[in-house]
Amino acid sequence: MKPYGELAIKLKVNSKFFQKKADREEKPAALLKLTAREISELFLEGVITLCIVFVLYLGALVLLNQILDAPGYFVDGSRSIRQAWNVEPSEIQLYKNIFSISSTIFAIGFTYWRLIRRYHQMQLSHVLEELHLIAQGDYDRRIPFQLAGDMGKVVTSINRLVDSTVSAMEDERMIEKSKDELITNVSHDIRTPLTSIIGYLGLVINGKPKTPEETKRYAEIAYHKAQQMKALVDDLFEYTTTSPNGAPLRLNDIPVANFLEQVAADFELEAQKRQMTIEVIPPKRKMVLEMDAEKMVRAIHNLLSNAIKYGRENTKITIEVLEQKDIVTIAVRNIGEPISKEVLEHLFSRFYRAEGSRSKETGGTGLGLAIADNIVRSHGGRMLAESVGEVISFYICLPNDADI
Repeated sequence: MKPYGELAIKLKVNSKFFQKKADREEKPAALLKLTAREISELFLEGVITLCIVFVLYLGALVLLNQILDAPGYFVDGSRSIRQAWNVEPSEIQLYKNIFSISSTIFAIGFTYWRLIRRYHQMQLSHVLEELHLIAQGDYDRRIPFQLAGDMGKVVTSINRLVDSTVSAMEDERMIEKSKDELITNVSHDIRTPLTSIIGYLGLVINGKPKTPEETKRYAEIAYHKAQQMKALVDDLFEYTTTSPNGAPLRLNDIPVANFLEQVAADFELEAQKRQMTIEVIPPKRKMVLEMDAEKMVRAIHNLLSNAIKYGRENTKITIEVLEQKDIVTIAVRNIGEPISKEVLEHLFSRFYRAEGSRSKETGGTGLGLAIADNIVRSHGGRMLAESVGEVISFYICLPNDADI
C-alpha cells in the first residue's frame, strides 16, 4: 500500500510545524480613522496656527518698514537707514519678497508640526482608550488600527502581549481542566477493579466459595483486576516521564531499517496468534536518525499493539518509511473497522478509547496513544492518524534535520 488519500497534503501542511511558523496569519489592521469632532479640532488647530503666524508676519513686516524709514541714532539724527545706505526700492522689494517667502515656508512648516503633534496626541488617546477596555477584562479586544512609526511598533507590541497573555491564560485553563479530567479518569479506572478485588476477596474471607476451585477462581479474578491496576499505574508513570517536559532524551544515531525490523520482530508471535503478518518497507536509501531508541521503541510498540488488537485477523500490518524534504514519516498501517473523523480527532487524548467502552476485553488504559504522542513530540515531531476505508494508518512525523 502506497501513500493514500490526504497524506501528502497533511505532511505538507504539517511541515510548517517543524519550521516553527505561526499557526495563524495576522490580519492586517485598518488605518486609524478620526472622528468628525477630531477632524474639526485638527482643522481649527490649523486655522488658528495660520492666523497667529500671519499676524506675526504682518507685525514683522510693519516693524521692518519702520526700521528702514525711521531716522535712527546709530546712523545720524536726520537720515533713515534707507537713505544712509542708499538702498534702492527694487532691492527693498526683493528683500521683502524673500522675507515673505521665508515666512510662508515657516508658516507651513510650523502649522504642519502643530497638526502632526496634535494628531499624535489623538492617536495616543485612542490607544489609551483601547488599553483601558482591555485592562477591564475584555481580552478578546485588540487595538484595531494601524499606526506608523514608533507608535505603530507600540501598538503591535501591545497586541502581541495581549495575545501571549490570553494564550497563557488558555493554557492554564486547559491544564486545570486536564488535571480534573486526569483525577476523574484515574479514579474511575482504579475504583472499578479495586471494587471487584475487595468484593471477591471479601467473598473468600467470608467463606462463600464452596469448593477450592471456586476459591481459586475468585482469587484469579482478583489477581487479574490487580494487574489492571498495576498496568494503569505503570502507564501513568510512563505518560509523565515521556511528556516533553519529562525526563531528558538519550539521543543516539539509529539506523532506521534495522531499528524497525527489530521492533517488528518483537510482535511476530503475538501477530501469529491472530493469523496476522508484519511487513517492514525500508527507506529507499540508508537512513540514520538521531533519537532515543528506548522511548521510540515504546511509541511504535503501542502502535503495533493497537494494530494487532483492533485489526482484522488474516491481514497484514505494514511499517513503511516515507521521506520528504523536511519530514521523515514512519507509517504503521493495518486493516480494521473504519474510524470516524470525530474519533480520529481525539485518539491522542488521554484515556480515550475508540470503541467507547472502558470495560471491553480489547480495552487498555487509554494511555497508549497519548504516550506515543508524548514521545514523538519530545523528539520535536508530531503524530497523525488517518482512516481511508478499512485502512487505518498512524504516522510518526519527525523533522528531517536529524537525518545524516
